[in-house]
Amino acid sequence: MGSTSDKISGKTNEIAGKTKQAAGKATGNRDMQAKGAVQEAKGKGQTAAGKAKDKLKGAVDRL
Repeated sequence: MGSTSDKISGKTNEIAGKTKQAAGKATGNRDMQAKGAVQEAKGKGQTAAGKAKDKLKGAVDRL
């Protein structure tokens, strides 16, 4: 995946995870809350990977 698609997928997963967590909290569904937390963490990792790719590309471009 490219850096932009990593960042987009990451933000999408972060938002979906936060939504699942909120829905789980509102309904008392701990399983949904946990799944939301995992999805949010996955999204943060994807976003970080995209940013790292951007930095690496920028460093290579400066050479």
